[in-house]
Amino acid sequence: MKTGENRPRPGLLYNLYQKRLRKDLAGHQPPEHVAMIIDGNRRWAKQLGYETAAHGHRAGAAKMREFLEWCDDIGVKVVTLYLLSSDNLTNRSSDELNALVEIIADLAEDLSHYRDWRVKHVGSNAGLPEPLVGALEAAERRTAQKKGLHVNLAVGYGGRTEIVDAMRRIVENHHLQGGALEELAELLTPDLIGEHLYTGGQPDPDLVIRTSGEQRLSDFMLWQSAHSEFYFVEALGPDLREVDFLRAVRDYTRRHRRYGG
Repeated sequence: MKTGENRPRPGLLYNLYQKRLRKDLAGHQPPEHVAMIIDGNRRWAKQLGYETAAHGHRAGAAKMREFLEWCDDIGVKVVTLYLLSSDNLTNRSSDELNALVEIIADLAEDLSHYRDWRVKHVGSNAGLPEPLVGALEAAERRTAQKKGLHVNLAVGYGGRTEIVDAMRRIVENHHLQGGALEELAELLTPDLIGEHLYTGGQPDPDLVIRTSGEQRLSDFMLWQSAHSEFYFVEALGPDLREVDFLRAVRDYTRRHRRYGG
């Protein structure tokens, strides 16, 4: 049986299992920050016989709104969605990229009107089409005063580039303040670098989830995920279910987090 649209609606056993998972989480502190690498959209579209990957990307974007609801409902404070890497800007076909840009812009617009969520673009504007930059900036402005779930949209994002950009900002600020190079070497600390990342001022992700069974970071939050817990889901992005998410969080709550070993 094909996945996605042909999957039967959740039945009684699914609902009972979902309730049991929620009961298991009662009394446990949820992760404060969850990062999501949504993967498998193109494979999902291909499995269902669609001619273009856009159908998969659109289904994946719709699933990400559901995912944010799940996070919000259990008390997660920050979610980062990896939607478009800087590498994608050069390794995707122009037709697929154009469709993906439009889908992400629509998602940013949609999220900026939903619940009390605050939307922030984390990534570089370099290489992004102006309409997408405008949509991301508008979503940020529209939600700047909201106090609910903080939603980071990682668009035009690359972890190594983020670290380089942070170092450049540190050097530039130090130079503008008239500081000497020798002094800068003494001032550099992990905390200072962290403050100048795209996510400066936010907690690092406690839990990083990736769909589609792939087990790699793909240049995502390389600095911030140094002490994160990882959870890999076999389901393709659009097929992700709430029970998959709840199992990931339950697994997180059962782990004994260790730093440095």
